[in-house]
Amino acid sequence: MEEISGTLFRFPAITPQMPLLADDGTVEPSDRELMHRTAAGDREAFAGVYRRHHAGVYRFARLMTGSGALAEDVVQEVFLVLMRNAARYDASRSTLSTYLFGIARHYTRRRLSRERRFVELDEQQAERCLTAVDGPHTGLEQQHDLQQLRCAVLALPSRYREVIVLCDLQDVSYAEAAATIGCAVGTVRSRLHRARQILGDRVRRRAGIDTCRVTRATERYAV
Repeated sequence: MEEISGTLFRFPAITPQMPLLADDGTVEPSDRELMHRTAAGDREAFAGVYRRHHAGVYRFARLMTGSGALAEDVVQEVFLVLMRNAARYDASRSTLSTYLFGIARHYTRRRLSRERRFVELDEQQAERCLTAVDGPHTGLEQQHDLQQLRCAVLALPSRYREVIVLCDLQDVSYAEAAATIGCAVGTVRSRLHRARQILGDRVRRRAGIDTCRVTRATERYAV
């Protein structure tokens, strides 16, 4: 098995050039159109934006905080901001997903700071998390592998965690990640390289770990 040095998981990417098809084969409105209608007060358009993007925002917040409750709060705050300020979104500057991740990043950091619940695990805590005892049943392996992955991601410093979450778990491009974080593309690349190194080292450090299993677990890592 190769070392964990590449992309952990890829969600299907939707680019601005790809038409969105409904179940009946009809073409759905673009994000740009939905946001234009939302800015004009169309609640159905806003609901369409929410249905299309809320899961990605939730995953980002969940992976950054380690808390489902905090992630749900962040989702609510993000879409309240979007509804109130829909006219401020400029589709020529960023994709809607990038714009939403930027808002989610702001509120995630603010919530963690306010509640003094920074998810910056030290080496000892991370090691205890990664060395949790396996259950005796094979059926528990998948759950255990996912938990190991979550612990490893949460143990990363936030500057590394966010690039892993964006680029490897959310399939955001380097350019979009840079726009979300507010840094250069080169910074995203260097942080991502370092983050993958840290993850690989921590996983390998555990005696007897099956890296194939942990890597396969990333393919089921939805939340």
